[in-house]
Amino acid sequence: MPRAVIVTGASRGIGAVIAKSLAAEGYAVCVNYLRDEAAAASVVEEILGAGGIARAVQADVAAPDQIGRLFDSVDEMSVPLYALVNNAGFSGGRKDFIDLTPDDFDAALGVNLLGPAFCTQEAARRMAKSRGGSGGAVVNVVSQAAYTGGNRLLPYAAAKAGLAIMTLALARELAGESIRVNAVSPGVIDTDMASGDHADRNRLEKSIPLGRVGLPQEVADTVAWLLSDKASYVTGAVVPVTGGR
Repeated sequence: MPRAVIVTGASRGIGAVIAKSLAAEGYAVCVNYLRDEAAAASVVEEILGAGGIARAVQADVAAPDQIGRLFDSVDEMSVPLYALVNNAGFSGGRKDFIDLTPDDFDAALGVNLLGPAFCTQEAARRMAKSRGGSGGAVVNVVSQAAYTGGNRLLPYAAAKAGLAIMTLALARELAGESIRVNAVSPGVIDTDMASGDHADRNRLEKSIPLGRVGLPQEVADTVAWLLSDKASYVTGAVVPVTGGR
């Protein structure tokens, strides 16, 4: 019997690749999206075309009432929820510290920290052995900005740093419920966020010990491993996917 996984922010970029990779591993995938219904539908169509199971569900993870609806929709799939990938993120764009507003912090914290917290809470209610569940696994997508501070990305970096600490805290708290909680921390990955002109790209690659930017598939493969039984003794880890940078 397949097991269900929710991937937040899965309509494009790293999230879409994670969703398709997990479908190929046999998961029934909930492709969560915020606005781009067509992109989410395309991801689902690709999964279904390859013989997988998937559905798209619109929900803003920064809105707790919508998070409940997201998980209720997965319950309707009649497939037990085993995994959650908190991938949805919001950088807010680069902004000087002296120009930041409370709204900038609220937006970054809502998507990057509070959203994953409340999504994990809903997942744990279903997975926890003390509540009749069978256990499960959670993977949070952090960012190396959590450790470097980013470049004029303070609200985003602070929220991702909080997510890294939350990973460790929840790993310890939920271990007794047979729920593992880990994270991946991508560095520079070849997505729209890393786009730039050729000269910028060359300078960036020279700053990475492995000499290149990472691929979304490399992040997805790490997520799949952390969710798998091959990582059954791994919890509380934040795995850097950075090329050594």
